[in-house]
Amino acid sequence: MTRLTHLDDQGAARMVDVTAKPDTRREATAGGRIRIAPAVLAAIRDGAVAKGDVIAVARIAGIMAAKRTADLIPLCHPLPIGGVTVDLQIEQDGITVTATVATTHGTGVEMEAMTAVSVALLTIYDMAKALDRGMIIGDVRLLAKSGGRSGDWRAA
Repeated sequence: MTRLTHLDDQGAARMVDVTAKPDTRREATAGGRIRIAPAVLAAIRDGAVAKGDVIAVARIAGIMAAKRTADLIPLCHPLPIGGVTVDLQIEQDGITVTATVATTHGTGVEMEAMTAVSVALLTIYDMAKALDRGMIIGDVRLLAKSGGRSGDWRAA
């Protein structure tokens, strides 16, 4: 089994020292979805939600979240984010969010991509909760990563 890098030899939490790692291009893509009642989904699609353009606000929230991940996840490194895209796809029973984050640094951006997806989904919930409190957020996961010592990885 692989040793957990965020624990020292005594089992105490630590921030991993990445100063010896070379700066290389690293990218990660994450995804997730929110199930929404058909009438509420139609209101989102038609721009009829009282709080405003749900899709646009969720996209901006996801981008902002990627840039602030180190403020939210205690052992994440603050990273120079080179790019973030957050795509939202309205489907028959909900919205799928996909975020891709890139950097040139000594550590990866998997957490930034998953944070972007999570916050975008929470933003959708927040903006539409007056219409449907039963929305279900789920399936947030890493879809792919590239770069770094461990190389490329894709979800099955």
